[in-house]
Amino acid sequence: MTSEKTRVVILFGGRSAEHDVSRASAANIFRSLDTGRYAVTLIGITQDGRWVLADAVNDGAGPALIVPAEGPEIVLLPAGQGRALVLGNAVPRELAFDVIFPVLHGPNGEDGTVQGALELAGVAYVGDRVLGSAAAMDKDVAKRLLRDAGLPIVPFVTMTAAAPVSYAAAVDAVGASELFVKPANLGSSVGISKARNADEFDAACSLALRFDRKILIERCISPVREIECAVLEHADGKVAASELGEIVPANSHGFYSYEAKYTDANGAALHVPAQVEPVLAARIRKMATEVFGVLCCEGLARVDVFVRGDEVYVNEVNTLPGFTDISMYPKMWEATGLPQPALMDELIAHALARHARLQGLASQR
Repeated sequence: MTSEKTRVVILFGGRSAEHDVSRASAANIFRSLDTGRYAVTLIGITQDGRWVLADAVNDGAGPALIVPAEGPEIVLLPAGQGRALVLGNAVPRELAFDVIFPVLHGPNGEDGTVQGALELAGVAYVGDRVLGSAAAMDKDVAKRLLRDAGLPIVPFVTMTAAAPVSYAAAVDAVGASELFVKPANLGSSVGISKARNADEFDAACSLALRFDRKILIERCISPVREIECAVLEHADGKVAASELGEIVPANSHGFYSYEAKYTDANGAALHVPAQVEPVLAARIRKMATEVFGVLCCEGLARVDVFVRGDEVYVNEVNTLPGFTDISMYPKMWEATGLPQPALMDELIAHALARHARLQGLASQR
């Protein structure tokens, strides 16, 4: 064992519509890391995709980390094994680290793209690898995999601008006239609308297609409870499910919209642990770990389900769920007896152990 601190890079910001959510999540993670164990470097990804050193503009005190518009740019070295170059001077300097925590939500961050770059760089990183990230990010692909595995999902149909679906055809496909329309590859409820007639449906599709080339059209299940479960893979490969949480959106929002999540302090009530009958709670936790396996997840994921009576439907899976001060993933683990600093330790330990195993496998080829 060494007394040296583990060198952690927090990678945040990004090019998706969830850029600001990422900045808030990263600030909370930054504050929760034990400075006695970790030496932290902050790298922000600008909205045009540049990686910029962000230490100088962040002290961790604010509600969200800042991605500087200008500053030393970072180049990750392929096969660098935890090395990058810091540009901006006549002679680039080297930046070394042990593990990257990619606190990125949505496309170009949570969808396997950044994970692929980190794989090529040969660096340990927190969270799901390429396959799990990509499969869970695309709601259409995820639901097909879950359906094929025999797990219950809400009836849905997909469409693109090139292959549109009419309101009548969507109603016929999902078996209901009240629909949810959402981008297939986005989170934080960005671009989601409810549609109850053809005009609302056309407007909802137009909105969703602003954020993604493929959109999902689902049956609206009502009345329904929105229950969440946090899943964590430990360094030894064992997978655990947390206490459950419940989200109760305010009537003024109708569903758990982006505004209800992040801009309206009274947008929703969050109950952790959720008041769920023990047998049903155990069933949901078991289902969450099954979903984790079917989608090839690793490290962490938040599994969201709809509950109506004793019926449970898998809604979606987030492989890098929010870590803001109101986010459910850390709250559910805290209710399970794992406070956020200890949760960070678990996630980083998993990343380092997985990297060591993969390095061992590579050396045997």
